[in-house]
Amino acid sequence: MTICNLFVKVRTHCSQISRTGLSLLVFGVILSSCNATLPPATNDDRPEVVATSTILTDWAQQIGGDEVNVVGLLKPGTDPHVYEPVPQDSVALENADLILYNGYDLEPGLIRIINATAIQGQKLAVGEVVQPLQLSEGEKTAPDPHVWGDAERAIAMVEAIHDALIELSPGDRDEFTQNMEEFVTELVALDRWIGEQIATIPENRRQLVTTHDAFQYYAQAYGLTVAGTLIGISTEEQPSAQTVQKLSDAIKRLNVPTIFAETTINPQLITTVAQEANVKLAEPALYSDSLGAPDSDGDTYVNMMVANTRAIVENLGGQYTPFSRP
Repeated sequence: MTICNLFVKVRTHCSQISRTGLSLLVFGVILSSCNATLPPATNDDRPEVVATSTILTDWAQQIGGDEVNVVGLLKPGTDPHVYEPVPQDSVALENADLILYNGYDLEPGLIRIINATAIQGQKLAVGEVVQPLQLSEGEKTAPDPHVWGDAERAIAMVEAIHDALIELSPGDRDEFTQNMEEFVTELVALDRWIGEQIATIPENRRQLVTTHDAFQYYAQAYGLTVAGTLIGISTEEQPSAQTVQKLSDAIKRLNVPTIFAETTINPQLITTVAQEANVKLAEPALYSDSLGAPDSDGDTYVNMMVANTRAIVENLGGQYTPFSRP
């Protein structure tokens, strides 16, 4: 029986009931008949924090804990350099109380929206709180946006997120600070551990060749040399046949034993380079601009850095020792 038919039947057989009583009766019947299908009421008054990259999403969740609602725009495995925003991204950014983005032009499509006048939430370019490396792009230089490659620099960025969250929600200061201190303790241990692992690689093999120029901070912090990359800072660049040949020749000249693909970039061209240079293409690929999928070995920032370090150490002839969390 439909709600409308039920209303008519009640009205016909209960004419003696007062208008007020009838209204209450029908309201109760309608409410009880719909109760099973109504969505549960929500009362989430937590601040809305929107993060662009998967790395920033992880950091915001680590520090914010249960006190904030963190929304990550990019899915694991998505390349922020070439990501094209969708309408839902604009809605999320317009509703945000705090927006965390990397900056240094890592995510150009999203940065254009973030800088729009309609976006009213607080904004923090997390990567730009640290002094960047300057890399050559043709005839000019540009800041390298891949700042998370150095765990020590990551600590400064985590502290900046902590301060922004306190400004957003002062009443949760104690929770944010406790979460940050625990996370920083882990990052300090991670930073030391990576250096110890890289030191086990024979000195003449500490050379890194990757698909794009995303590991300068990592290499500088932990004692590697970036011997070459197929493309530059941004994955928007399209390498020419001449570039492929030039990198292959450099690998042969430097006697680089192994080169690395990256999880966010099609491995076809770097595979060609490995074949041309007659060197090994390492397995697994390195996480560069994105965390891995949930339950993968790179599903958090710390796990990503551990997985990359293991791949580099084992493929370049070092002795890997598992990371022990404090």
